Formats: sequence, C-alpha cells, structure tokens
Amino acid sequence: MKGREKVKKKILKKLNDRYRLIIYNDTTFQSVWSMKLSRLRVFTITSLLSAIIVFLVILLIATTGLREYIPGYPKAEYRQMLVLSALKVDSLENELRQRDQFFNSIQAIVSGEVPEDNLFVDTTVQSNQVEFTEFNHDSVFQDKLLAEQTSLSLGTDNSRKLSLSQIHFFVPVKGVVSDKFNAAANHFGTDLVSEPSARIYAILDGTVVFSGWTIETGYVIYIQHDADLISAYKHNSELLKNKGDRVRAGEAIAIIGSTGELSTGPHLHFELWHNGTALDPEEYIDF
Repeated sequence: MKGREKVKKKILKKLNDRYRLIIYNDTTFQSVWSMKLSRLRVFTITSLLSAIIVFLVILLIATTGLREYIPGYPKAEYRQMLVLSALKVDSLENELRQRDQFFNSIQAIVSGEVPEDNLFVDTTVQSNQVEFTEFNHDSVFQDKLLAEQTSLSLGTDNSRKLSLSQIHFFVPVKGVVSDKFNAAANHFGTDLVSEPSARIYAILDGTVVFSGWTIETGYVIYIQHDADLISAYKHNSELLKNKGDRVRAGEAIAIIGSTGELSTGPHLHFELWHNGTALDPEEYIDF
C-alpha cells in the first residue's frame, strides 16, 4: 500500500512540476518570450484543442456538401430517386385499392348482392308528414316562353359576347401563390398552397371534359366554359366529378393533394386557357 501511494505521489508530482518555455534571440541571446508549463496543463490544453477541432470538422461536414463524400451517405440524386419511387409506390397502391374495390363490386353484383358503395338507405316519409302545396304550371310555362322570346330577340347569348375582363371568376381555392405563371419556363399555370384536404371549386359554370389520372400531374380535371375558356386543376388527391358532368361556379370538384411525378408537395396547379392560349390566372382572378 505504501509503495502504491509513493508511485501516485511521484506521478502527481511529475504532472504538477512546472517547466519554463523560453524563446531566445539567436543573435543577442536575449529572452523574447517565455511561458510556464506543466505536463497536466499541456495535456489539458491539447485535449481541448483536439475536441474543438473535431467539433469544427463535424460541423463543416454536416452543414456543407462534403457530407455526400462520406461512405454510406446517399447523394442528392439518390434521395430524389427515393422520393419519386415513394410517390410511384403510393400511386400504385391507390390504383390497386381502386381495382380491388371494383372487383369486389363486380363479384357482389354477380352473386346477386348489393355493392357496399350502393347500399340503399330507406328514407320513407310517413304520409301524414307530407305537405302539399299548389303549383301553377301555366305561370311557369309563360315565364319560360317569355324568356325564350326575349333571348331570341337579342340574337345570341350575351355571356359569349362578354370580354374576359367582364367575367367574374370564382376563386378555385383559398391559399397562397407559391409559383407564378411563367410561359418561358413551360409553367402555364399558377400554383396555390392551401390547407390539407381543402376543397377545390369550379371558377365558372361549365362541363367536365376530362376527369382522370395522368403520370406527371396525378388526378386532373378539365372544365369547358363559355367564351372558349378551359380551366385545368392538377395534382388533386381526389376527384368529385366525372367526365360529362355539368358544374356550377363555386361547386366543389376535387380535393387538394400532391399526386403525380411533377408534384413537389400538397398544392393546386391551376391553368386557364382561352382559344388554345395559356393565360396568366392572376390577371383575372384575385387569389
């Protein structure tokens, strides 16, 4: 025990022994700079400097592009491919889910059952709860006849004679413009970011000419309006109207989403076309 204590005391003494580091002028042998050191102090300073250098190197690699040179860290191209692959897998899952629902409905019909989506709900009303009111068909017929005569006397429909500046457009979705119209960059619409699962509305009365899925823009719906106008709504998560449906201005037609390979996040890509020419929607609609 005494031998161990002596060894410990010798080690502590060596660590605490002070030395003087002196720098002399080689010509005059005059002392220029000196500093008192000990082995313990040298070890402490060296450890702190090493820790600071390691921290700075880690910070430099983590905040710059140097991290891509670390073995096992994926490059930006690989990360982009992973994101696109995830989007494609999600789209395939939706397609498979819809296919399974379709096959289940066919099997139910073949077996004589009623599909789940078409279950009949009994809304029978008791006879004593029905209220009857008189309706004058002659007056309605006269009003329609008068309206047709007035329309014929004016010639063609006035709505088709209106210029684009005179048409009042309904806002498709309440949100913030994230990307503006830029025909030079082949961006023929305006991107609008809104709340998740926000409803998208028709800007004018019209007829749905296309309602379906595309690889690049996901779920898309096109509406033909009067005055040779066509509006397009892209990257939706769900479509509420089918091809051939007649819609009114302000009627919900889709749910905002992030479908398609060109989508960078949940938003609506809205386009407005007139006689085959893309228009800047912000010139006609106050988003």
